[in-house]
Amino acid sequence: MDNILDNKLYFPDNFSPVALAQKIAGNLRQRRLSLDLTQKALSKQSGVSLGSLKRFENLGEISLKNLLQLAISLQATEEFLRLFELTNYQSVEDVIRAKYVKTRKRGRKND
Repeated sequence: MDNILDNKLYFPDNFSPVALAQKIAGNLRQRRLSLDLTQKALSKQSGVSLGSLKRFENLGEISLKNLLQLAISLQATEEFLRLFELTNYQSVEDVIRAKYVKTRKRGRKND
């Protein structure tokens, strides 16, 4: 197994990459509509082509750059900043301990 995404055991139907992309696209559409924006208006505001926006809302397919441009336009960037965060402190002691932990610069495993 070269790619974890190839293994269906890791992704139940509601957590497959396709399902997650479609859920994010649905959330974007709801946010766009709540702001009373048409696809054309959001496309112009964000700099993302209308075709890319339509493809994302309908199929969940989009480049990361275009997704970030849409998030910026809809003021939804905070979620991206937390995407791969490591720390979830449970106590003050956890915060103090984290101060002394070295930050890794690279991984050790090659394969």
